[in-house]
Amino acid sequence: MAVFTVQCGTLVLPDETLHDVTIVSRDGVIERIASETLTLSSATQVDAHDRIVMPGFVDIHVHGAMRHDTMDATPEALRVMSTFFASHGVTSFVPTTMTARREDIDAAIDNVKTMMASGVPGASILGAHIEGPYLSVKQCGAQFPDLIRPANRDEYSHWFDSGIVRLITIAPEVDDNDSLIDDALQAHVAVAIGHSDANYSTAMRAFERGITQATHMFNGMRGLHHREPGTAGAVMSNNEVVAQLIADNIHVHPAAMDILYRIKRAGHVALITDAIEAVGLGDGDYRLGPQSITVRDGQARTASGSLAGSTLTMDQALRNIMAATKCNLNEAVMMSSFTPARSIAMGNRKGNLRPGYDADLVILDANLHVQATIAGGRVVYTR
Repeated sequence: MAVFTVQCGTLVLPDETLHDVTIVSRDGVIERIASETLTLSSATQVDAHDRIVMPGFVDIHVHGAMRHDTMDATPEALRVMSTFFASHGVTSFVPTTMTARREDIDAAIDNVKTMMASGVPGASILGAHIEGPYLSVKQCGAQFPDLIRPANRDEYSHWFDSGIVRLITIAPEVDDNDSLIDDALQAHVAVAIGHSDANYSTAMRAFERGITQATHMFNGMRGLHHREPGTAGAVMSNNEVVAQLIADNIHVHPAAMDILYRIKRAGHVALITDAIEAVGLGDGDYRLGPQSITVRDGQARTASGSLAGSTLTMDQALRNIMAATKCNLNEAVMMSSFTPARSIAMGNRKGNLRPGYDADLVILDANLHVQATIAGGRVVYTR
């Protein structure tokens, strides 16, 4: 059995910070946290005495990287994405689809399932996130409006039957979409409100029915107005709903990030990237589904000027949220690791470093730049 140890000078967890401890894992699962520096002759050892160790980042909403996208539906796309994300501290991710023809979404989900079984070289795949096609044309953003459609049980049941769908984003105000919520919950699929023009009361009813999170908060949803609080107001007024946040200082102003954090607290904010194929490559021309995307100064936009995903990485999101909110590292870990994992029913395995959890961790320097990433007790990235 493979034994792996990490000697930690500072170990930051969602609820506490430990010093001078050793993480001991066996076959990719944490066996114990020793309250001393251990040297085991039979173990592969990593010395992180002068570094910060925390749970690896969990990105539950990400489309692509390095000119590859989930919708490519190829093994190479997910391998490249997995490797790139690991270089930015991500140990688990959820490849995200977009509004497209049924056969294209089928192919993407089949590919995710295949690659989960065969394995990827870096960050592990937790399942699929279906973003669209059951959205609002009024709030479509960069989703292709001609392919947005009401929920179809025959269509989405096929996706749920794959057994690997973790999350689906819908606009609950659209006819036939609300019944999907019941079917999703029965299939153990979390449901998010997103690309939605729902008013406050409709959104609140959807939460009562079982929607538990909001896709890319403030973006692609009816905003807050003092006489009609809208979708955004409903999310902020519900204590249980998790708000996904693209903390790139573009999709959401730092002051709005701080407001959201103060209202929802770290336990109900999940950092995401919503990254597209342009991430890691700089300014230029790219694709998002059938649309041409231009990236200038790090901003990805359609020809009409709509924001189209991001070029954000999770390590930068961590630094941005801390700068915007002045939260502590424990809260930042909560938002970047544990809350996202918990929001898709993976909080018993991912997003924390305790006995029984997967040995998924990131090692950072004092400026919170990634030095190494370990996924399942394997070193998958070193700087």
